Amino acid sequence: MNKIKFIFLLYLIITASACVSNKDIAYFQFDEIDQSKVSNKFQTIFKPDDLLQITISSDDLEATKPFNLPVASFGTSNSAVGQPRQQAYLIDSKGEIDFPVLGKLKLGGLTREEALELFKNKLDPDYIKNPTVNIRISNFKISVYGDVKKPGTYTIPNERVSILDAIGLAGDLNISGKRKNVMVIREENNQKNKYYVDLTSNKTLTSPVYYLQQNDAVYIEHNYSRIQSASSNTNTSLFISVTGLIITIVSILTR
Repeated sequence: MNKIKFIFLLYLIITASACVSNKDIAYFQFDEIDQSKVSNKFQTIFKPDDLLQITISSDDLEATKPFNLPVASFGTSNSAVGQPRQQAYLIDSKGEIDFPVLGKLKLGGLTREEALELFKNKLDPDYIKNPTVNIRISNFKISVYGDVKKPGTYTIPNERVSILDAIGLAGDLNISGKRKNVMVIREENNQKNKYYVDLTSNKTLTSPVYYLQQNDAVYIEHNYSRIQSASSNTNTSLFISVTGLIITIVSILTR
């Protein structure tokens, strides 16, 4: 009888070691949400290597033409091919763009609102009265790596993307992904900073990296069980090893 109890206990230990607690995988547990800290406010901050589409408009269409340069492809006969498209401006390592008529403008480090105000002050009243300015990042992208179903880099059609949106694009975390220690890598002031988010806590909603910035990288760490299993060739070999261990113990105890 003692032998049977021992074998049953060994089985329970092995089974328990393979289980994952619901507390380790369920999102947004525990903490009450402090609504005063939850904000839908999102600020785009322009950075080097951002490719900007900038459109200037007003009631005076002729006055805006020098600031909205078209780009066209040319064939071998020097004739334009295809539809002309809007000129794009790459922010250089100094945080500047070279804009028609206005020359060098420093946009790196500015929020969208600050950049819009800069353009309006430069244009009005010397060039255009009451201009409307639109600025869009055309190469906005984020990356999701680690223990997710579809790791990779994703181009975003808009600039308002949360960490949950990013995880959704990557197909969600695998069951073996660590939800309590999600890392966000962000470049700020020419240096890489790391932030950590606990997806099982409601505090995620008030995190400074809840909304992602251009070129942010989200990394999901493998849990201990996944790391351990990776040392084996396959899960099948692990199962065979455990089964063999049980058979050996049973054989010894029944002699």
